[in-house]
Amino acid sequence: MRTWPRFRSSSQRSVLKGARVELRPLVDADFVEWQAVRRANREWLVPWEPLASPTQPDVVEDRFAFAGRCSARDHERQMDAGYGFGVFAAGRLVGEMNLSGVQRGPFQSGHVGYWIDQRYAGRQYAPEALVVVLDYAFEALGLHRVQVDIIPRNHASQRVVEKLGLRSEGVALRYLEINGRWEDHIRYAITSEEWQVRGPELVAAWLS
Repeated sequence: MRTWPRFRSSSQRSVLKGARVELRPLVDADFVEWQAVRRANREWLVPWEPLASPTQPDVVEDRFAFAGRCSARDHERQMDAGYGFGVFAAGRLVGEMNLSGVQRGPFQSGHVGYWIDQRYAGRQYAPEALVVVLDYAFEALGLHRVQVDIIPRNHASQRVVEKLGLRSEGVALRYLEINGRWEDHIRYAITSEEWQVRGPELVAAWLS
């Protein structure tokens, strides 16, 4: 694994740096701020997310459930199965960017999902944070392929990947359960071969 210049690690947290954003794993102490952001964005986010389990505590309202979520993300990182990050701008939480479902062996792939606080939408934080994660995925983790799956009517999320020129691979029918419905998703992807060509341009445009 290469030494990655935009990555800082300590015994407590790992930090990825962009030009304006900082990505780091969420910890228990982030609960109050995270809760306030999620409450403020409930109507903005619920249509694009899976239904919460009715038998489990509400992670937005239950501090212990949030702590469990943080622990689960820590375990995923330790197992090289996923890398979840809060997105911070000027020290304020503005969203999350998650590289999940990491598969090694012949796949060497992962999926990226993200959300941004509606109050900060349009400020280019999401595409910048996505470039940070793509750079980390290819340069530090050595993945071969990263995929982003988006509901066709979610135009805000589509604009993020289109700004970066990610390749559309078509529509996967009834791909994921979202808000109680099986939804079609457009599959956007980029491979390490494409990153070798386009990565320097994306890094220069978004992270410099």
